[in-house]
Amino acid sequence: MPTITADGTSQTVLTTFETTPAMAHDLIDALKEAYSECISKQPGFIAAALHMNDAQTRVANYSQWVRREDFQAMLRTDEMRARNKEINQMCKTFEPVMYDVQGVY
Repeated sequence: MPTITADGTSQTVLTTFETTPAMAHDLIDALKEAYSECISKQPGFIAAALHMNDAQTRVANYSQWVRREDFQAMLRTDEMRARNKEINQMCKTFEPVMYDVQGVY
């Protein structure tokens, strides 16, 4: 389970996916499978959460990593490169962005 702190000891990645109601649940299933079978087993992985909006047109993914290099290394694995090609076909766009927590209230 993600724990959000502003102590600067982890890398936060927020990824947003633009999709369609017809593909939203397939996308969520593909992401759940990727986390279960691959991502959660990568070095430096801490936690993640998946979210879908009410209109089923956007999916958001919050993930935490020990270091930004751990997240980048996961993306470069052969398995995730193949999975991301499939995921890309289920959405119009997706963009992972690295953030540093600035405050927790």
